Amino acid sequence: MVSWIISRLVVLIFGTLYPAYYSYKAVKSKDIKEYVKWMMYWIIFALFTTAETFTDIFLCWFPFYYELKIAFVAWLLSPYTKGSSLLYRKFVHPTLSSKEKEIDDCLVQAKDRSYDALVHFGKRGLNVAATAAVMAASKGQGALSERLRSFSMQDLTTIRGDGAPAPSGPPPPVTGRSSGKHGQPKMSRSASESAGSSGKKGARLKSLLT
Repeated sequence: MVSWIISRLVVLIFGTLYPAYYSYKAVKSKDIKEYVKWMMYWIIFALFTTAETFTDIFLCWFPFYYELKIAFVAWLLSPYTKGSSLLYRKFVHPTLSSKEKEIDDCLVQAKDRSYDALVHFGKRGLNVAATAAVMAASKGQGALSERLRSFSMQDLTTIRGDGAPAPSGPPPPVTGRSSGKHGQPKMSRSASESAGSSGKKGARLKSLLT
């Protein structure tokens, strides 16, 4: 674990940040020699990073594996060994020069295929999204129709009846009637008195006329 941490720090600081700073100085000073030197280093470092991804999985158990990585990065950067320039001139440049046409053709085909695949998947994604939107809208409309259909005329009448205002004021008084001996209703005292007074007034009016 300690070896892994140390190796990562060495690769990060001396294998990435240090060359990046000197590459900046080479670009700023427009020194072609330094520029070519650091370009060769970055090509070798890119290959090293790619290989490191797989070797960390399959060769991490190897004794002194991380120490060998630290030594390799130091060998690449050393101005005495010039490891990056040596590897580039002896192996990388001849290999890339012989396979350059095939690599360019593969890159062009990959670019065209990736573009076609991107367009295809983009159209497919739009179709799926549109279909989902239409289905959601149709389901929502169907649910609304079923809800409206569930209200019958009786339900609407009940709702309208519930909304009518209730009558205000006390209920009208109920006049009680009592039955006589033969089942005939008896007149109340007030009613009999008013009837007697009406009879007296009628007799008095008749005597005056005669």
